[in-house]
Amino acid sequence: DTVLAAEPLGGLPALRAKSLALTDLFIELVESQCAGHGLTVITPREHGLRGSQVALARSESAYAIVQALIARGVVGDFRAPDVRRFGFTPLYTGFADVWDAVDYLRQVLGSGEWREARFNRKAAVT
Repeated sequence: DTVLAAEPLGGLPALRAKSLALTDLFIELVESQCAGHGLTVITPREHGLRGSQVALARSESAYAIVQALIARGVVGDFRAPDVRRFGFTPLYTGFADVWDAVDYLRQVLGSGEWREARFNRKAAVT
C-alpha cells in the first residue's frame, strides 16, 4: 500500500531515483567529510550495480564504529571482518538524514569515541 501510495508522485521509478540520489550523496559526503580516516567505499558506484545501501570498509574497529553510530541514532550494520553497511529507504529517509549520518560518522571517527569499552563489547546480534 505504501509503494502504491507513491504512484501519483512517480511510483517506483521516483523511489529508485531518490534511492540513488541518497546513496550518491552519502558516498560524496563520506569521501569529503571523513577523508583521512581510512574508509573505503566498497559499494559499486555504477547505478545499475547498486541497490539502496552503501558499504564502507576500514581495517580497524568496524563493529565498534557501528555501535557508536547506533548510540547516536544512526543504524547501520556490521559485516565481518571490516565492513559497515548503511541502508537508505527512500520512502522515509531524507537528504538531511544523510547529512546528519555523515556528520555523526565524522564525529565518531575524529573523537575516537568508538574506542570506548561499551562499543567494543560484542552482542549476539550485530
